[in-house]
Amino acid sequence: MKRVFYAGAATLALTAGMAPAQDLQFPIGEGEFNWQSYEDFAADHDFSGQSMDMTGPWTGRDDELVSSVIAYFEEATGATVNYSGSDSFEQDIVISTEANSAPNIAVFPQPGLAADLARRGALTPLQDGIGEWIAENYAAGDSWVDLGTYENAEGEETLFAFPYKIDLKSIVWYVPEAFEEAGYEVPETYEDLKSLTETIAADGGTPWCIGLGSGAATGWPATDWVEDLMLRTSEPEVYDQWVSNEIPFDDPAVVAAIEEFGWFAKNDDYVSGGANAVASTDFRDSPAGLFAFPPECYMHKAATFIPTFFPEGTEVGTDVDFFYFPAPESGDLGTPVLGAGTLFGITNDSEVAHGFIEFLQTPIAHEIWMAQSGFLTPFTEANPAVFPSDTQRALNDILTSATTFRFDASDLMPGEIGAGAFWSGMVDFVTGDDAETVASEIQSRWDQIQ
Repeated sequence: MKRVFYAGAATLALTAGMAPAQDLQFPIGEGEFNWQSYEDFAADHDFSGQSMDMTGPWTGRDDELVSSVIAYFEEATGATVNYSGSDSFEQDIVISTEANSAPNIAVFPQPGLAADLARRGALTPLQDGIGEWIAENYAAGDSWVDLGTYENAEGEETLFAFPYKIDLKSIVWYVPEAFEEAGYEVPETYEDLKSLTETIAADGGTPWCIGLGSGAATGWPATDWVEDLMLRTSEPEVYDQWVSNEIPFDDPAVVAAIEEFGWFAKNDDYVSGGANAVASTDFRDSPAGLFAFPPECYMHKAATFIPTFFPEGTEVGTDVDFFYFPAPESGDLGTPVLGAGTLFGITNDSEVAHGFIEFLQTPIAHEIWMAQSGFLTPFTEANPAVFPSDTQRALNDILTSATTFRFDASDLMPGEIGAGAFWSGMVDFVTGDDAETVASEIQSRWDQIQ
């Protein structure tokens, strides 16, 4: 049950902290926030006069948003938190840990980097009980525990990182008006999605817009497709084995997922411009066909960031909408979700750092950012009523309805594979090579770096 607490003047007067109340984005006690979680946390934590350094990848507007959350931790505890965002975070955190000058907390956008630092002994384990808390309070909780669990310097599996602020990739964008005029319905299952694809083509339309172009990173959008299809054609454990190369890249399960992507992308009748245009179309331009009249395509698979590249003035939820990239009705794979996100790890042990990780276990630490923009969470006790739009609520519903969550595989693989051979291999695949040949070539590259 979600608890909503409305604080009165007496409560405000008793609230501990150093940051002045006017610095807080939302007045304490107002709105549909879970202020009781804030009050309970404040009553149990007093870090007056203490400070903590934090670094992460968030700059610009995201820096302002995370700082707005940090302000409530400071107000509740009396601590001072110095956050510093960096566009070169991945390099900076490695350098600072090697120089014994790491901040107290680092925010990792790549679990692989956190795992590498944990093996080096550069991360502090999270306190006992946090893994159990995540498993109980996050949708698909075991998936999140696994995401933050790495081997320590002695090779022992330990929880080192707390997931926070998640991005979705398992979504398909469409124009409701175009669907309505053509008489199409949003597919409920993966089988329905393939049937809809065939129906649109049979009606003389083009089902999909797909573009893999991205300069030096050309090919990466196809990796998202393959990763999502791995979760819809194999058990999550097989996905994990693929990511770690416990099974080779040319394992039949992986080859089957690549071929499944080819069912969509290598059919001239299914993609705007024909199959030959897939590799050369820039991913930023590829959604444009949704908004043409008549439509140049009816569906576009892309993560939550893609509205940035929609025509100016496009209103999500009205002019364009989305649906969950559906799971198969057959089998027992549940409702898997692919995504990315960030994880908090302690890189320089301190009492305040552990206190901040505890703060992330309160609904208010999620709701403050939720109520602004660009924040999704699997924390089921955070109140979705604070989202500023139905669109944000619907996106978060996909996340909280997931039975399995898996992080973007290419981000977990070695850089030469996930941000190299996998990308280029997908271009080779859509331009003519067969799936088995491509997968074998990627595995050969992986063998060379081991």
